[in-house]
Amino acid sequence: MRVNAYAAPSAGQPLAPTTIERREVGAHDVLIAVDYAGICHSDIHTVNGDWGPQPFPVVPGHEIVGTVTEIGPDVTRHAVGDRVGVGCMVSSCGTCDNCRSGDEQYCRSGMVGTYAATDRDGTTTQGGYSTHVVVDADFVLTVPESLDAAAAAPLLCAGITTYSPLKHWQAGPGKKVAVVGLGGLGHMAVKIAHAMGAEVTVLSQSLKKQEDGLRLGADHYFATSDPDTFEALASSFDLIINTVSAKIDVSAYLGLLAVNGAMVNVGAPAEPLSLNVFSLLSNRRTFAGSMIGGIAETQEMLDFCAEHGIVSEVEVIGADQVNEAYERVLASDVRYRFVIDTSTLG
Repeated sequence: MRVNAYAAPSAGQPLAPTTIERREVGAHDVLIAVDYAGICHSDIHTVNGDWGPQPFPVVPGHEIVGTVTEIGPDVTRHAVGDRVGVGCMVSSCGTCDNCRSGDEQYCRSGMVGTYAATDRDGTTTQGGYSTHVVVDADFVLTVPESLDAAAAAPLLCAGITTYSPLKHWQAGPGKKVAVVGLGGLGHMAVKIAHAMGAEVTVLSQSLKKQEDGLRLGADHYFATSDPDTFEALASSFDLIINTVSAKIDVSAYLGLLAVNGAMVNVGAPAEPLSLNVFSLLSNRRTFAGSMIGGIAETQEMLDFCAEHGIVSEVEVIGADQVNEAYERVLASDVRYRFVIDTSTLG
């Protein structure tokens, strides 16, 4: 099945219209007509080659919301006409201990990414900047009807990327949570942590987004460019979620953790981070990382967001604006997520 798409032909090159081949719908597959595809910073890192060589041409996109148009004969979880979503992975081994415990993202054989990955049949996966995708039914999520479809698309990556560590480190009433950066990931972390009942503080380079941060659910907002911030907030937080994809002074942020506090990296900078181990020894602190979530947890996140009326703040664009959108993301000129209306793919 040939479908229209937008692809990066090689590293660092502008994305351009193309057509790609989608596999025939298998017994356990779902064919989805894509309605909206979010633009994630990971898409930009991938097509720019920041994370190493890629199997170009690459069709990015792992924040997908669409409508089921065909199902295989063995599919029981979804039906034609359902509104569904696809996130960052489309397959895993299903048999290792991590997969069996619901952590498919940590599959011991390596989960299969939605794009630029090798699928189980040896083909290269291509993502959601396209009119249609064919996905194993076990990796297709139900998107609650109460959520706006375009604004729900980033939940499939930004939503679960922040929900999973907030849940794992038990953000909730009585917990003080700091969110580093108020971008595509950070604004979701603020909304979700607030809905969980935590006291939320935004740590941003400047105060220019302070009004937004407080509107989104933050209780406090501090500029990290002010050296007094680190002194005033020393040993304050139970949990810090670092959402930025750039180098930061890890040790300085670790100094903001209370006893048994944890700092969790969900942003993925291309450069290595370093720290002074003494910043961990003091207060028995933890420096950790977290990557998306399993399928069951992602569905739980979508249902949680529906219950609390949480969606991403989005700017909907046409496919021909993708390259401009990439430039604006790198310039931090979006509040807070671009979403492609895939009907503009033709």
